[in-house]
Amino acid sequence: MSAIADAARAAVGTRFRVHGRGPDGLDCVGLVAVALRAGGYAGAVPTGYSLRGGDPGVLDRVLVRVVDAAPGDVLLMAAGPGQFHLGIRTPGGFVHADAGLRRVVERPGVPPWPVLGAWRMPV
Repeated sequence: MSAIADAARAAVGTRFRVHGRGPDGLDCVGLVAVALRAGGYAGAVPTGYSLRGGDPGVLDRVLVRVVDAAPGDVLLMAAGPGQFHLGIRTPGGFVHADAGLRRVVERPGVPPWPVLGAWRMPV
């Protein structure tokens, strides 16, 4: 498995916190940042964004878009009208910061939301 997927799985159980970036809590952006850092990403992570809207194009500026998601790839999902959500693909499903469950979880299978795209770390 990839170091990114391993790092995402290691975060399972961490409590959910809006704009969370560390062990005291993570949101979906924070989870992706933690996982990508395990894969070698050292760039800036967006902060101060609203819960709705945003610019999904930021992923194109730091990652490579792929057609078929593999373990360790970042998934961009449409969780609601104008609401984007990120997760990390794992061999049997995906890891994401679940606001409803108030923690980072791994779900089996495909996401319950439309997947808008997948990105991976450049080689």
